Amino acid sequence: MDKLTIVKVGGAVVEDSAQLQTLLENFCAIEGKKILVHGGGRRATKVAASLGIESKMVGGRRITDGAMLEVVTMVYGGLVNKNLVAQLQARGVNALGITGADMDVIRSHKRPPVEMKVDESGEKKVVDFGFVGDVDRADGECMSHLIDNGITLVVAPLTHDGTGNILNTNADTIASTVAKALAKKYEVTLIYSFEKKGVLSNPDDDNSVIPLITREIFKMYEKNGVISGGMKPKVENALSAVESGVSRVVITLADNIGKANEGTVIQ
Repeated sequence: MDKLTIVKVGGAVVEDSAQLQTLLENFCAIEGKKILVHGGGRRATKVAASLGIESKMVGGRRITDGAMLEVVTMVYGGLVNKNLVAQLQARGVNALGITGADMDVIRSHKRPPVEMKVDESGEKKVVDFGFVGDVDRADGECMSHLIDNGITLVVAPLTHDGTGNILNTNADTIASTVAKALAKKYEVTLIYSFEKKGVLSNPDDDNSVIPLITREIFKMYEKNGVISGGMKPKVENALSAVESGVSRVVITLADNIGKANEGTVIQ
């Protein structure tokens, strides 16, 4: 079984030129088949502000109304995606930028309004996230045809619902979904790269990396509040990937994607 490495890079790294260049060099140095999945939320926020569009967040997640959907489609599917493709081409990697709508590779449905805690008071309110997609399926067979023909996919965090609507979809979920869809054909390593060395037991100590997280360990850290906020869905996506046949999942610093024994291993 061929090996496939999927690297998800967060928006904070995409926005930092030095970190991004290092990540791209390390990504290009990975041997064999590979995929890059990217975020870009910080860039979307900046572009929206320049257009006079307010960014609304609830629980760290973006409310995507009609105006914001146009922004994220332009930024994720265009500006960020094509810049990454161009930089990979310059390094000799034959890259193809896609969204979930291209070739119908990732189908999703519009998230219904959900009741959730919106502030520290603990009070729950019904939140409508707008044009946000929750994934239904991914076409691993279609993606594998491109991969086996030497194409490195660069996947933007956008999906579609099959009825003509683009949906903003969490990039960590996209990475997990793609990894799970391809795990039947390849020995998949999924790397979540971002601005920290791994999952931290103390958010104020960059060296407090938790070396290993299982489902049981996650429940413990979730209960005592060590894993919370945006890290919680990231770890949940990682655990879901492992439980669906992905060989290895690592959460680590963007600079360390090519290094063994760095970051937090999920199993």
